[in-house]
Amino acid sequence: MFTGIIESLGTIQEIKKEKDNIHITIASSITNELKIDQSVAHNGICLTVVSINDTLYTVTAIGETIKKTNLSYWQKGDTVNLERAMKLGDRLDGHIVQGHVDQIGNCILAKETNGSWLYTFEYDTNLNNITIEKGSITVNGVSLTVVDSRKNEFSVAIIPYTFEHTNFNTFQSGTIVNLEFDVIGKYVSRLYSNK
Repeated sequence: MFTGIIESLGTIQEIKKEKDNIHITIASSITNELKIDQSVAHNGICLTVVSINDTLYTVTAIGETIKKTNLSYWQKGDTVNLERAMKLGDRLDGHIVQGHVDQIGNCILAKETNGSWLYTFEYDTNLNNITIEKGSITVNGVSLTVVDSRKNEFSVAIIPYTFEHTNFNTFQSGTIVNLEFDVIGKYVSRLYSNK
């Protein structure tokens, strides 16, 4: 389980395809604190550390994960948001994040608004995911509050700290992101759709 509060950034050093899997090697300032078999959220995708070599570590994504996320867009040199799993007893500063990406979204607006930044994302509503104004959403692993919710799109506003310490500063119109919708909202939506 995660909180959506990004702890560090990593830089992709190598991407290696093996059958349906992808092995991603990342350089990060937290590598020396990681252990093999540990879960780390990468742009909101929970991946397991499979090897550590000095300042680099490697995670593996399987075909199912690749299909539901923006992993196929990743390239060597890209920056990814990193968060280690929450410790029991820590403060939950963001919201409950599972690291299970529901679907991808497309950034259709990225603009500076006099000291903060506004981003709008569109997504496929055929997967029955929803947002509500003032509800929670995770975009590339970042816990955010929805400021505007429409049928197939939503907007979020971020503070300068988030802009500077996540990969939001690389987003532009057309950037594909990972979306994890609020877990409570997903259960409520499923209950109503089964009636």
